Amino acid sequence: MIELLTGSKLCFANIKLIFFTKRMLLFLRFIDSECMLFDYFFDSGLIERELAMREIILINITGKDKPGLTCSLTNILAQYEVIILDIGQAVIHDYLSLGILVEIPSKHSSSSILKDLLFQAHKLEIQIQFSAIDVKNYKGWVARNGYERLIITLLGRTLTAEQLSGVTTAIADNQLNIDIITNLSGSVSMETELFPKACIQLTISGKLNDPRRLRHRLLEISEETNIDISFHVDNIYRHARKLVVFDMDSTLIQCEVINELAKYAGVGEEVSRITESAMNGEMNFKESFSKRVALLKGLDEKILAEVAKNLELTEGAQRVIITLKKLGYKIGIISGGFDYFGKYLQNKLGLDYVFTNALEIKDGKITGDVTGDIIDGPKKAEILKTITTVENISLQQTIAIGDGSNDLPMLSIAGLGIAFHAKPLVKEKAQKFISNVGLDGLLYLMGISEREIRQNFQ
Repeated sequence: MIELLTGSKLCFANIKLIFFTKRMLLFLRFIDSECMLFDYFFDSGLIERELAMREIILINITGKDKPGLTCSLTNILAQYEVIILDIGQAVIHDYLSLGILVEIPSKHSSSSILKDLLFQAHKLEIQIQFSAIDVKNYKGWVARNGYERLIITLLGRTLTAEQLSGVTTAIADNQLNIDIITNLSGSVSMETELFPKACIQLTISGKLNDPRRLRHRLLEISEETNIDISFHVDNIYRHARKLVVFDMDSTLIQCEVINELAKYAGVGEEVSRITESAMNGEMNFKESFSKRVALLKGLDEKILAEVAKNLELTEGAQRVIITLKKLGYKIGIISGGFDYFGKYLQNKLGLDYVFTNALEIKDGKITGDVTGDIIDGPKKAEILKTITTVENISLQQTIAIGDGSNDLPMLSIAGLGIAFHAKPLVKEKAQKFISNVGLDGLLYLMGISEREIRQNFQ
C-alpha cells in the first residue's frame, strides 16, 4: 500500500503487477475520500530491454471537456521534454476524445511521466489510458501514412443510421479503414429548417483493389436510402481548385429556358419532349437543339426579357457563388442555352465567364437559328480547356457541374465533375453527384464546412 497526496485529497494506490512473457499490465485503483472508485488501466507494453532504445507511448484521454485540460496535460509532458509524434482531438457535445502519440526521452523514466499524468487525470475527472507502441509497428504506420487516401462524403437532408451503416459496411467489405470522420454541416438544429442539410466526410485509408466495385455499391446505397455519396481520391488538387463552371439550364437556374420560350411560341409540349430525350442521351444534342430552335421561329424578341425576369435560381445557387467568389474562385457558365440569358445571369451574379449559344434575331423576331458553332458536349469540354489555358491552371484545378448527358465530356475532364439532379445514366457515368440537396451542397463536397460558409455570409 502506497500513500499518495493529490491536491487536497488523500488517496491510496493499490498497485498490482501482473507479468506476462513480454508485456506488463499495470492496474491502479484510486479510492478518494468519498470512497468512490476511479479505475485506470494502462498497457505499459514494456519491451525487452534490448528493444527499448526508443519508448513510444499512445495516450488516450476521454471525458468532459473543459478549458485548460489539454494545457495541463501537455505541461506535464513538457517538463519531461517529451516529443509529440502525432496528436488528434475531437469534441462532440462537450465530450472530449484526445489522442497523443509521444516518444519518451531516454534520460527520463516513463513511469514517472505516466504517474504524473494519472494524478492530473484524476484531478480533472477524466479517463486516461496508455499503450506502448512497438518501434517496428510505429515505422510501419509512418510508411502507411504516405499511402493514397480516399474521401467519401455523405450528403442529404438528414443523415440516418441506415445510410451510415450501409456506407461503413461497404468500406469494411473492401478491407479499408476509416481514419477521420468530419461533420461538415454542423449540429442538427431542433428548429424546422426550410432547406435542411446533413453532411459528413470520411477519410479512408488502405489499399483499394477494386474501385469500380466500391463505386457501384455506393451508388446502390445512394439509390436505396436517398443519400448523395461522393467518392474520390484525396490529393493536393482537392485544396487547390481555382475555377468552377456551371451548366445553366436546370443547374444554375431551375428551368430549361428553351421550354419556357416554346410555351410562348405555342410549341411547349413538342419542345419539352425533344429536350427530355436530349437530356437522357437518347438523341444527339446538335440534332435535338436545331429541331427545338427551329420551332421558335417568329417569336418576338421581347419575350426574352419576359422570360428572364421570371427565372428562378436553383436552391443554393446564390449562396455557393457568393461563397466561392469570396474565396477567390473564378466562376463561369458553359451552356448549350442562349446568350441573352447567360449575360443576364452574368450581370446578376457577377460571373467571370459565360459561353452560350447565340440566338439569331432579325427584325425583332427569332429566326429559328443560331449564329456560330453550336455548343454541344465536346464543345463544352473544349471551352473548359481554353479557360484553363487563359487562367494558367490545370484541369485538375477545375470543378464542373451539369445535369445532362451533354455535360458529361466536361465533367469527365474536370478535376471534380458533378452531376446535379441528373438522370440515372448521367449520374452513373459522372460518378459524383448531388441529387438530394441544393447547389450549395457543392461546398461540402469541396470540404468547406457550414461554419466556414456562414462566416463568409456575415
